Amino acid sequence: MADAHVRRGDTVAVIAGKERGKRGKVLRVLLTDGRVLVEKVNMVKKHQRPTQKLRQGGIIEREGALALSNVLLVCGRCDKPVRTGVKTLADGRKLRVCRRCGEPIDKG
Repeated sequence: MADAHVRRGDTVAVIAGKERGKRGKVLRVLLTDGRVLVEKVNMVKKHQRPTQKLRQGGIIEREGALALSNVLLVCGRCDKPVRTGVKTLADGRKLRVCRRCGEPIDKG
């Protein structure tokens, strides 16, 4: 998988699974696995033993990865989850655009 429809910092909505309907900011995109980490969505508990870095062990809550296919980008203008398209500018740069309203998602 070469490129994803979402990038770090984008606001996305979850469209499938137990977290359906929730929105959050993308923390990390794992392209090789086809997964994405979204802030405060799909929280999982991890049992952590004490280490040099983390003096106190215990149960830590952190974000679990979601499949890329289960999230859609939220358009800033529509404020709805939308599919994205790619528009090529005259100088050869590519922009992601909202399929619903045509608004460019990337600033540039």
